[in-house]
Amino acid sequence: MLSATESASEDEDDPTFLLSSSSSSSSSDDDEPPRRRRRRQAEPGPSRARDPVAHPSTSSPGARTGFPAHQTSAPEPPTGDLSWCPPVDFEPAIPDFAGNPGIQIPTVGFTEMDFFSFFFSDPLVNLMVEQTNLYVQQFVAQHPGSFLARPGGWTPVSAAEMRTFWGLVLHMGLVKKPSVRLYWSGDVLYQTPLYSSAMTRPRFEAIRKCLHYADNAACPPRTDPAYDRLYKIRPIIDHFGAKFAQAYVPGREVAIDESLVAFKGRLVFRQYIPSKRARYGVKLYKICESTSGYTYKFRVYEGRDSRIEPPECPPTLGVSGKIVWDLLHPLLDKGYHLYVDNFYTSIPLFRSLAARSTFACGTVRKNQRGLPTYPLQVPIPRGETRALTCGNLLLVRYKDKRDVLVLTTIHGNGTTPVSVRGTTATVLKPDCIVDYNRYMGGVDLSDQVLQPYNAMRKTRAWYKKVAVYMVQVAMYNAFVLFRSAGSTGTFLHFYEAVLRDLIFSDRERAGRSTSGIGGARVVPGQHFPGVVPHTGKRGRTQKKCRVCRKRGIRKDTTTQCDTCPDHPGLCIDGCFREYHTSMEF
Repeated sequence: MLSATESASEDEDDPTFLLSSSSSSSSSDDDEPPRRRRRRQAEPGPSRARDPVAHPSTSSPGARTGFPAHQTSAPEPPTGDLSWCPPVDFEPAIPDFAGNPGIQIPTVGFTEMDFFSFFFSDPLVNLMVEQTNLYVQQFVAQHPGSFLARPGGWTPVSAAEMRTFWGLVLHMGLVKKPSVRLYWSGDVLYQTPLYSSAMTRPRFEAIRKCLHYADNAACPPRTDPAYDRLYKIRPIIDHFGAKFAQAYVPGREVAIDESLVAFKGRLVFRQYIPSKRARYGVKLYKICESTSGYTYKFRVYEGRDSRIEPPECPPTLGVSGKIVWDLLHPLLDKGYHLYVDNFYTSIPLFRSLAARSTFACGTVRKNQRGLPTYPLQVPIPRGETRALTCGNLLLVRYKDKRDVLVLTTIHGNGTTPVSVRGTTATVLKPDCIVDYNRYMGGVDLSDQVLQPYNAMRKTRAWYKKVAVYMVQVAMYNAFVLFRSAGSTGTFLHFYEAVLRDLIFSDRERAGRSTSGIGGARVVPGQHFPGVVPHTGKRGRTQKKCRVCRKRGIRKDTTTQCDTCPDHPGLCIDGCFREYHTSMEF
């Protein structure tokens, strides 16, 4: 899309734009205009200027026609490449939707964990295990004096332990605490026995510090033309990108917008978007189903100098148009309806999409190249609508609290009565604005659902925050599959069921992580002692008492706790009770 600083060509002015109008009842101050782009991009990144807003004006003799009161006839329209004219019962020819929306994988008998495991699959977990262990080997070789190089400082992480680690990371989105260490605190104000029972704090922090997804030794140098700024996270991007598109096909209405992963550290492609909650961070372009918020495809912004060359992309499209084409390419030629904001809307993009049986609607800037300038500068009364067509393009100007401009290839020039919030009155709004308000929020929908469960913690490694965000997007996508398969329940219940399986399902096979200090109970509740099972050797089978060992006393016992997952050995006379009531173990 062309820069917002480029002015519209005066050769394309057409005052007949204002000859087509429709009036409606006066709208209330509570009647909000549709969502419009308020974002500003900090360097690096394409500039995005605010749409100019016309000042309100009183009615005048020329208000209905749109011409000034002193002007008795429309000026002669200059010649130009685009010929805009008033619509007369304009209705675009929209072919039938030919997509195959819905779940694309067999899900019969799937549990909540099965849906999530399709995205958070064994190959992904094994990749994390392999690269994390490899990174520790490389780090120890370069830093032989590190604590990881000491005896017992690091034991290779397993797949079961990695799942438990991610279960705890995601659970931190449910239980918020100021710092990670407080999750293992014994203070009655902070104690959460789940964490100490699943993994020791030193082990959790060691995995969190060493977590990697790609081999650092294989990364090309920055001077290499093949250097990838997203190299550290590229395997995760490729994995989730393929899985999201494989599992589900969105319905006819889709939306493209940005999400921002909060990050305030030093990063060459860090973005500043004041309208986002985080404001600073890593930007992701996403295409989502408008009704459910399912993320079908995404792209991480790499900087102004990144090259985007999507397949079959028309050469007339700018950077923003190429982003849309790249995200939408798998859905072309199927009759999809796309909704975008004024950062992406352009006449070349909408025409190119229409040629591929894909239709679009979006807010547009007044200085967009190809739009007539004079009619957009003439004030109109509040509640009035003006429209103009050029081929299959429809340009609509609606005056609410401010001017709203919408360009569409989907809608005709009809209107729909809309109720005014807080009153019994109704106003007539253009169909394109009503549908834009209804279908533009797909990306925001998924981010709003995930916001209360945000599990990201402060870190200097930007790629670790992006990885947590993408795993949580996979969680929400799994929930959409879960609901689409006919199951019921809230996202919170789905989230809880997945966490239980992640943290506890592999405990019997993997055992409790003991690389560090101390032990703990599994969860608050009743615990029952039992006899240490016989191993087949002569004599009685014994275990070291966990409490006595903590005190430096060498003592064996034939009693263990059958309730705790790692079945610790405990003396029945005092140690059993102390172990399950004191937060020191």
